[in-house]
Amino acid sequence: MHIPDGIIPLWQSAVYWAVALINIGIFFYIFSDKPGKDRRMVATGLFAAAAAAVSSVSVPSPLGVPVHFFLIPLAAIILGPMTAVLVATLCLIIQFFILGMGGITSMGANILTMGIGLGIGTYAVYRVVSELDGTLAVFSATFLGIMAAAALHILILLAAGVAGPEILMATLIPFYIFVAVVEGAANIFIVSFLERVKPDLIAMEKV
Repeated sequence: MHIPDGIIPLWQSAVYWAVALINIGIFFYIFSDKPGKDRRMVATGLFAAAAAAVSSVSVPSPLGVPVHFFLIPLAAIILGPMTAVLVATLCLIIQFFILGMGGITSMGANILTMGIGLGIGTYAVYRVVSELDGTLAVFSATFLGIMAAAALHILILLAAGVAGPEILMATLIPFYIFVAVVEGAANIFIVSFLERVKPDLIAMEKV
């Protein structure tokens, strides 16, 4: 989902940047009134570094737009939706300046998919399904969060005129279904492990 510079028209990039900045601003507004700021920022930084490493391993698609694993759903489940947006933002900044992935003008669009769509989408599903079953909540939230981000990714590329919907869906959706299933299964084991060895992390207030 690292859309590079030059694919999205500048006026669309400006819109995506505006949406991204509003969401980041909401995080800091909520964050300013919460206790335990130092601990949350440390956890945010660790998740961002881990996400940057995990999502830098890309699987190429025929359109040249890479697909990859994320770790953002795990951040949303453990730290909360708006924190996951910040994790994704920091991840994208690290990857652009260190690895040359993504872009500056396109970063707002990438934050929209990897942060807002993926982070908030994952957490929304998790909150609902966790009332029924914790394991199912982790898997379904991860899976549906990634698919929501994939849908946003496709809509952004459609709006930019990259390709038609049939081509985009045929080339991207199968990859993201695979990623969503694997990452959903992995997150079940990770959350279960953390519940045993680091329950205080799981118990952190979700922001």
